[in-house]
Amino acid sequence: MQKNYDLIVFDWDGTVMDSTGVIAGSIQAACLDLGLPAPSDEDARHVIGLGLVQALRHAVPSAPESMYEPLADRYRYHFLAQDMNIPLYAGAEETVRYLHQAGYLLGVATGKSRAGLDRVLDASGLRGYFHATRTADQTFSKPHPAMLLEIMDELGVSAARTLMIGDTTHDIELAHNAGVEAVAVGHGAHPPEQLQALSPRALVNDFTELRDWLKQHA
Repeated sequence: MQKNYDLIVFDWDGTVMDSTGVIAGSIQAACLDLGLPAPSDEDARHVIGLGLVQALRHAVPSAPESMYEPLADRYRYHFLAQDMNIPLYAGAEETVRYLHQAGYLLGVATGKSRAGLDRVLDASGLRGYFHATRTADQTFSKPHPAMLLEIMDELGVSAARTLMIGDTTHDIELAHNAGVEAVAVGHGAHPPEQLQALSPRALVNDFTELRDWLKQHA
């Protein structure tokens, strides 16, 4: 069967890994540690996918600039205490393995740090399936198109042959800015109605629906 895409790029947190609650909770705990007002669950979830300091600036806009690096340190403290226990979403490993066996090139474009992504790729056993990855401390953070543009350039794939899969509006905007089609998954950080408002190619609820969609359309 003819493929419509050669390269499929995944976001990680909230898309492949069920980490949304831990990230939001770690942002809130870091704020409380430093006596700063903690953002609501909605506001803490909304910044997931951005680079860490950029995310904290959006989530805690009242903090003085000098507080963002200490805040990032406290965030890392809380997140790292839990990250090895965060599960992949049901069906994520099977879907990645299916796409790899079907001959697709696979990538990751994430707001995680390089060290953070390397850690979870090794812990999950998924490293060997991905051909190229970009993190927020390597290049511009989402929704700037650099992550996708660099992955496509590294693997020699055009925008027309690339698909982005993510759970946030940042992911969909990243794809749009890079001239790439996107599929949104509704099980992560941003509500489905926010994702749908950006007109992704499709909106699915979970990896079962995603795998079915990919089999029919990818």
